[in-house]
Amino acid sequence: MRARLAVGLTLAVFALSVAAQERPPYGESINVDTAKKIAAGAVAESKKNGWRMAVSIVDNHGFPIYFERMDDTQTASIDIALDKAKAAAMFRRPTKAFEDGIAKGRTALLGLRGATPIEGGLPIMVGGKVVGGIGVSGANADQDAAAAMAGLKMIQQ
Repeated sequence: MRARLAVGLTLAVFALSVAAQERPPYGESINVDTAKKIAAGAVAESKKNGWRMAVSIVDNHGFPIYFERMDDTQTASIDIALDKAKAAAMFRRPTKAFEDGIAKGRTALLGLRGATPIEGGLPIMVGGKVVGGIGVSGANADQDAAAAMAGLKMIQQ
């Protein structure tokens, strides 16, 4: 019985470590022209809905490439947008994944340096690889995410 338990635990730990490693690879960094296109899509969606947003685009390792702030956007949104973009690129997942994990009781996620647990940050993917991240802040988190998605659609056309 103990042997089966030990084998089961070993397999479970192995499966968890493999699942944790299944993240898309990094690709070549996004360029400023593409970053501007993505930001324009996010800003257009925001204007259409009357949201005042800050939009940050970072490269595949979280370094800023492009930033835009709409008139009368709350000051705090500037840093939040950058933090969301960095987290999405560096962790290679949407920031909503951290928010959902914490909501399910995984409070240890709060200890991950740079993991911003607020919806509105998305990795920018090209050819199945992470080339950057977008972070949007200024409205409700789901609205931030909608603006970010609208930005990403600009490079999927």
